[in-house]
Amino acid sequence: MQEKENVIDILERTKGAVKEGDILLLKDLSNRTVHTASIYADPDNIAVAVAVYSLGKILEREKYKEYGQWNSFIKGYLACLDKALIALRGDDLESFRQEIEHINGEISRLSGNFRVNIQQVFRKAMINKASRIYEHGISMQKTAKLLGISIWELAEYSGQTGISNVNLSITLDVKERIKNAMEFLTR
Repeated sequence: MQEKENVIDILERTKGAVKEGDILLLKDLSNRTVHTASIYADPDNIAVAVAVYSLGKILEREKYKEYGQWNSFIKGYLACLDKALIALRGDDLESFRQEIEHINGEISRLSGNFRVNIQQVFRKAMINKASRIYEHGISMQKTAKLLGISIWELAEYSGQTGISNVNLSITLDVKERIKNAMEFLTR
C-alpha cells in the first residue's frame, strides 16, 4: 500500500462526507487516490478510489433512498469503511483489503432492482477511474487489467470523454518552426 496516511485521511473524511451528504467532497476524495494509483499501480488505492467514488454516485441518486434496504446498505457500507480504517491503522493490510472487498458483500445482500442499480454504479465507477488512470499515461492494457475491466470498455469510455483524442505530440509544421526560430534569434 502506498501513502497509507493519505488513505486513512480519505476514509475518515469519506465517513464525514456521507453523514453531511457532501457528494462533491466524495468525488474529490476519490480523485486524490488516482495520482498515487497511477504512479505505483497500487491496487489498494484503486480500490479506495472506486469505493469512495461509487459511494458519491450512489448518494447522488435520490431515488435510491426510496428503497427499503437503503438505510441498512449505507450502514453496512460505513461499517466496512470503519473496519478497513481499524485494520489500516493496525498495519493489517490483509484485513483492510477484505473489508474493502466486503463492500461487494453488502451489495450482494441487496435484492431486485436496487442490487442491479448499485452493481451498475460500481461497474461504471471502475471504468471511470480506469479512464483517469489511463489519462495519467498508464497503458490501456495495464489499466484495464488493474481494474478488472475489458480494454474495450475502457476504450469506449475514453473515446466518449475525449481522453484518447489528446495528442501530446502535436507540433508545428516546418515553416512555422523556422519562422518562430527566426523571430527568436532576431530579438
